[in-house]
Amino acid sequence: MTDSILLQNVTPERLSELIKDGVKSQLEDFKKEINTHNPDELLTRAETCKFLQIDSSTLWAWTNKGKVKAYGIANRRYYKKAELIESLKPLKK
Repeated sequence: MTDSILLQNVTPERLSELIKDGVKSQLEDFKKEINTHNPDELLTRAETCKFLQIDSSTLWAWTNKGKVKAYGIANRRYYKKAELIESLKPLKK
């Protein structure tokens, strides 16, 4: 069985509107996921590891060496997303 879509009684203009609405919806979801409107967004240790794609031991080492800055409340640690992005440095070629 092959996947197919049958369009009946749909004008080209209406099809164009449907596609635009679908793309617009996907872009809005993507914007919410990235969440760039809040540069001071705080990430937990687990979220930071996932964001940087690193292990928690690497995050601990980078924090102790001052490569990334941690903020604390009680015994919880948080990292500012904007500062994590700023800490990334271009590699020399």
